[in-house]
This record gives sequence, structure tokens and C-alpha cells, in this order.
Amino acid sequence: MTRTSAPERAPRSTPTTSPGRWSHVPADLLAGVTVGVVALPLALAFGVSSGVGPAAGLVTAVVAGIVAAVFGGSRVQVSGPTGAMAVVLAPLVAVHGAGAVPLVAVMAGLMVLGLGLARLGRVVTFIPWPVVEGFTLGIATIIFLQQVPAAVGVGATAGQNPLVAAIDVAGRAGPEALWTLGTVAVVVALMLVLPRIWAALPASLVAIIVVTVTAELLDAPVARIGALPDSLPAPSIPGVTPALLTELAGPAVAVAALAAIESLLSARVAATMPSDTLTDEARRYDPDRELVGQGLASVAAGLFGGMPATGAIARTAVNVRAGARTRLAAVVHGLIILLVIYAATGPVGQIPLAALSGVLMVTAVRMVDVRAVRTVLRSTRGSALVLVVTAVVTIAVDLVQAIVVGLAVAALLALRALSRAAVVHRQPLPGPAVDGDDHIALFRLDGSMFFGAADRIAETVQRDHAARVVVLRLSGLRLVDATGAHALAELVATLERAGVTVLVKGVQEQHRPVLTRVGVLDELASESHLFDDLDAAIEHARDHVARPRTDS
Repeated sequence: MTRTSAPERAPRSTPTTSPGRWSHVPADLLAGVTVGVVALPLALAFGVSSGVGPAAGLVTAVVAGIVAAVFGGSRVQVSGPTGAMAVVLAPLVAVHGAGAVPLVAVMAGLMVLGLGLARLGRVVTFIPWPVVEGFTLGIATIIFLQQVPAAVGVGATAGQNPLVAAIDVAGRAGPEALWTLGTVAVVVALMLVLPRIWAALPASLVAIIVVTVTAELLDAPVARIGALPDSLPAPSIPGVTPALLTELAGPAVAVAALAAIESLLSARVAATMPSDTLTDEARRYDPDRELVGQGLASVAAGLFGGMPATGAIARTAVNVRAGARTRLAAVVHGLIILLVIYAATGPVGQIPLAALSGVLMVTAVRMVDVRAVRTVLRSTRGSALVLVVTAVVTIAVDLVQAIVVGLAVAALLALRALSRAAVVHRQPLPGPAVDGDDHIALFRLDGSMFFGAADRIAETVQRDHAARVVVLRLSGLRLVDATGAHALAELVATLERAGVTVLVKGVQEQHRPVLTRVGVLDELASESHLFDDLDAAIEHARDHVARPRTDS
């Protein structure tokens, strides 16, 4: 999945009364129904996968989906429970129980809301592409592995690493696994084949209906979803104590970070999707408002007993492809699921859990953009390393830590490349040679004088022991940070103590403040040793060399 930069924020517009004002409604209604049908099995599956139960998944899809649609910054984004959030919540539920999730949703939602009010929505643009692809690959792998226990009909140990759990339950699978594996196989086959026959068909829903009816007719010994509430619960404030707030602060920060990152990435993808019906106005989004909307959505979901929500890339893509043009489509998607809660929870409760596992396995595989991963791996060794490290840390450790580690590795590689781009050249003196020129060393500093390159540049300059005068040309420097300026000051001081006169030429105006504050210019033997013209600097250097050694 190729990420591109976000479009500019849409200007505020005023309602118009043109004849075509409501022309988008039929398309939005159809898109909303389509997404609602697609989102239903995913909401159930992600609720089960996270450990909070299918009811919480449905509630989150309704409440968070509608709130985010109304208050979010994207006109076509669809929000609700997602695979990445389920991955984060599963270990939380294993430690603190499902009852802690609504409180975490409220806490994380308030944090995301704060990020939006602080106008930090553009921060996500600083996440490198290899980190995003590695993160997505890791999440997809975890989602797939988490379905193995249900697929073989064996319970996994709570809190176990998904890879370890998958290996463990696969080794303990018995004859009953034939039923569950058969259920998964039928779902996967239908989800892969039906779109080739009829692209508009909601393959996941059809697959679930087929295996549910078959399981009922055969009285198959497979675990079912079970009883579901037939109405939306009344909102309430989750039970909270100071000790519980302290205990859940860390998980809430992780959930908030994931919600912000995934929602903004999803909005960016929606803004760049190819579509014949999506207007330029509909493509534009406000990242700060998107965070505000997602924060409010998670808070609302938590108050109704749901789970934290994020923007959902797959459902958003379905929404765009179905012809959505405004926020109405995402609102309708939530209302469709609400209708299911009030009218069809009985049949929904008979769905085999293994069927939901099959849906998530296919979803996990489709999350990975193989072409994008292959492109990153073939681009540079550094980018490949960032992708692999991010994916491995995601699978083995933690999602948020994976982002941090991926960013750290990418930053180190970028600094390494930047420091290598910083070079120092020994240049010949301009004009005809005169006696004493062999005692003058002219160095041109190019690139960046920062902490990653300062020592190497200083060593190169100090290596010329025959010089009595060193001329430093700084006009080619693009970046000078405090460490680089400090190293430059130490270089000047060291050369001056060794009896080598230092002349500086071409200090750029944007670099002068840091060079002055750090003391580079103070280390020069005289203010007259600072030049704007190279010829004047060389003439001064030759005059200095012509003087007796005792003349300072």
C-alpha cells in the first residue's frame, strides 16, 4: 500500500442551495449499506479477536462509526473496531480483563482528542514508508496467527505471544479440528472465489451465511458466537479508581498512539484512492479534525461499553469504491449495523467462531501490499532493514514499540547517510602559485556539519601538519547544528594553540547565530580573520606566511 503525502486541508465552505445539493444522497445510501454489510462480520470478528466479545465489536461499529463520521476530518473515512486495535487489546484483556477496555477506550479517546486540539495531526507524515509497510506486515501476521486457535478448535493460553500460541495449539489439535478447519476452508474459498464471479457481492457475509446454515443443518460440533444483546446498551461512565487509572495509563497511551496513527494513515489512503465519483472536495481532509473525531468516537464507544476505534482502511476503501461522496455513507453504515442489533442478533449468535477466523485470515492476507513490500526490500539495504525490524518487533514485542524502534532505526540510517554526505575537500589555492603556498591549506566544507560528521571533518583538517595557515570555506555548508558548531570551535582552538592561524570564509547568515553563540568566531585570533571573499582570505594567508615565525 503506497502512502502518499496528504492533500491540503479543505477550506471552510458554506452551504449552497444549488439544484444538485442532494444529488449525492442515493450514492451515499447505497455505499453505506454496502459498507455496513461488509463491516458486520468484521465487527464481530475483531470483537472476538480482541477478547472483549462480539457485542462490543458491534457497539463500537455503531457508536464510533457514527460519531467519527460526523466529527472526523475525512468525508469518506469509515471507523470502527480494527485488527490492529484487536492486537493491542488482546494482551490487555488477558491481564486486566474485558471490563477494563471501556475505561481504556475513554482514556485513549481523550488523549487522541488532545492531540487533535493541539493540532498535531501532521506528525504522522514524518513516519517513513518502510516503517508503515513493516508495521502493516507485522499486524497482518499477528491477526492471522491469532486466528489459529479458533481455526483448530483449541483454546490458547491467555497473554501468550501469537506465534508461540499458534505453534502450541497446532500441536494440541484433535479430531474436532476437522470441523473447524473445514469451516475456515469454506469461508476462505468463498471469499476468494465469489469476487471473481460477482465483484459487487459481499463475499465475507455470504461465506458466513453459507457456513452458518450448513453448521445448523449438520448440527456441527463447532463453537458459536452465542447470545447477543438485542438493543444498544445505555451509556454509563466506566468504573474508575486512582489506582486503576495509574495501572491503565501505559496501555491507554499505546492505544491512543495506535488510534491516531492508523486513523491518519487510513485518511491519507482514502484521499489518494482512484475513484470516478470522489470529488476533489471529498478527497481533502483535515488531520487535526480527524484526531478530534476519532478521540470523540473512542470516548463514546467506551461510554457504551465498546472498545477503542480507529479509521479502518479496508472499510474506507469499500466505501470509496461503492461511490460514497459525503459523511452520510459512513453514518448509514453504522445505522445498518444498529438495525442488525435490534432485529437479527438471534441468527447472528449462531455464527461459528471459526467462520470469523476465516474472515480475519483472508483480511490479514489482504492487508499486506506485496508489491509495496517487495519494492521496499529492493530499494536500499537501509529501507529493507527498517521494514524487517519494524515487522519483527511488531510480531515479537509490541505495536507501539515497533513504531518507536522503526523510527529510531530509520533516523539512525538517515543520520548515517547525512553524515556521509558531509565532506571536506582540500582545494588548490586560486591564482598563480607563489612561495609559501605549501604552508597554506584551503579546505571546503560541504553538506552538513552536525554531530554525525563533525569529528570526521575535524580529523581531516588536522591531518595536514605542514600548514601554517588553514582557510576554512563554509559557504557550502547546508546544515550546522550545535554539536557541529562546537566541534568547529574546538578545531579552530586546537589549530590556534598549535600555532596554525585559522581564517574563515563564507559564513552564511543562517549559520552565523549558532556559530557565534557556540564560540566559533571567538576562537579566531582576530576579527579580521573572518572573510566574505576568497581572494581576500588567500591574500591575507599569503601575507601571514611571508612574515617571520615570531610575528603573530
